[in-house]
Amino acid sequence: MMQLNVVDLVYWRKVRKTGVVFTGLVIGLASMFQLSAITVISHICLGVMCVTFPLRLYYKLLELLRWNPRGEHPFQSHLDYDSSLTDKETVMLVEETVLLVAFAVTEIKRLLFIDSMIDSIKFVVLLYLLTYVGIIANGLTLLIAAVITVFSFPLLYKKQQLRMRRFVRAVKAFVKKIRNMFFSMYDTVSPSPAPAPAPAPAPKHKVKSK
Repeated sequence: MMQLNVVDLVYWRKVRKTGVVFTGLVIGLASMFQLSAITVISHICLGVMCVTFPLRLYYKLLELLRWNPRGEHPFQSHLDYDSSLTDKETVMLVEETVLLVAFAVTEIKRLLFIDSMIDSIKFVVLLYLLTYVGIIANGLTLLIAAVITVFSFPLLYKKQQLRMRRFVRAVKAFVKKIRNMFFSMYDTVSPSPAPAPAPAPAPKHKVKSK
């Protein structure tokens, strides 16, 4: 259920809801450049309550004046919405988290202790590039860029679908060419296995003549 809601937000299937979430995320993350996360979250909650509290008082006043005899709550739909997880969903979520953490630890251990020479070299190149990325931008900037990319890419892909497919095919072909060249260089540098020794000839038995 949660995954479906995230997909609906990313693909802008509910434009108003996605717009609110996207704008709130970008503004909230951008505010953290000047303020701490605690201050930003507190101000967001206060801003929401500046709207909900007067509206709740207004409905309560209507109820006291007998203009709202049924005592309707303005946010009853939000209060009735069940956002809790069932036991099965909780177990599945915990299992997925544990498997993800275990997979990440196994992969990092495999890369650090050179289980595969090719994969470790790729990891070294990635770490070297990340050092330059860290100099240019901090983690918060990268997070804002990731949020904008996640919400913008589906719309861009819908409008430029053919061009995007051609670009992806070109990138895949380039990566495949580089990988094949790298593998050929690795095969040239790596020593060839020693030839297996030839089997010794079987001794010939002389037939004694009578």
